[in-house]
Amino acid sequence: MINLQNDELSVKIAALGAELQQLQLRHTLTNYLWSGNPQFWGKFSPILFPIVGALKQNTYYYRNKVYQLSRHGFARDRVFDVLETSPQQVVFQLKDDEQSRLCYPFAFELKVKYELLGPSLKCTYEVNNPSATDVLWFSLGAHPAFAVPLAEQGQYQDYYLQFENDTNLQTRLIQDNLLSKNTRAIVLDQGKLRLNHALFYQDALVFDKLNSKKIQLKNSLNNKGLDFEFAGFPYFGIWAAIDANFVCLEPWSGVADDLQHNQQLEEKEGMVQLLPGASYLAKWKVTCY
Repeated sequence: MINLQNDELSVKIAALGAELQQLQLRHTLTNYLWSGNPQFWGKFSPILFPIVGALKQNTYYYRNKVYQLSRHGFARDRVFDVLETSPQQVVFQLKDDEQSRLCYPFAFELKVKYELLGPSLKCTYEVNNPSATDVLWFSLGAHPAFAVPLAEQGQYQDYYLQFENDTNLQTRLIQDNLLSKNTRAIVLDQGKLRLNHALFYQDALVFDKLNSKKIQLKNSLNNKGLDFEFAGFPYFGIWAAIDANFVCLEPWSGVADDLQHNQQLEEKEGMVQLLPGASYLAKWKVTCY
């Protein structure tokens, strides 16, 4: 476990999955992350790579070969190397190996940097294609789960998400872990989406036309909350396990297969095509108060 700390935040990150597991505001001792209770969902903030969401039948085809890959990919279950560490910053790396190439036949380097900036934690992802000849196809997603209620103050329904630049939302509906062609409109109240457990009874809310690049988690009882900002991710998901006291704010570069997908990796929606020697950057930042 890697520990980072400055005057305002204390953070814990596991080498397994390079997963953020604690985000504590020091002067209040409030942990802004979900507890990881396995009765509901035993993770905290998994990294989704090299796919986001589920494949149809957990299967894809590439260059006339068939491959199996489970939901959200394998990065969350692999131990990352620690490249750099200091009291306020750490850089992890995951590279392809014999095991990864059995299900994902690409050379890749995935670097994840966490750094403390006052009351903010910034997470930066860098994907490099080390191949001299072959394109790298991938999707990448973040999946941080934030505690609701914060510091056990209030009820789930006292909290809301404030969208910076959206007045209404359109979510793509999920069926059997895959995207359907159907959508549902969500009307916001002055940019607010009020949380209730029933929002997630039909799985995640999935957005591909979000105008906001900042979403705030706030409540009607006090001034505790957080700002969540992101860049480099065209999709966004919001999710919680059924009746669990958290909400996941999930910027993604891709999405699950749709029900009619032909399972060809190069035709999968949201896949990033990274040319030989090229790099891809994306980031998110959470500010606690």
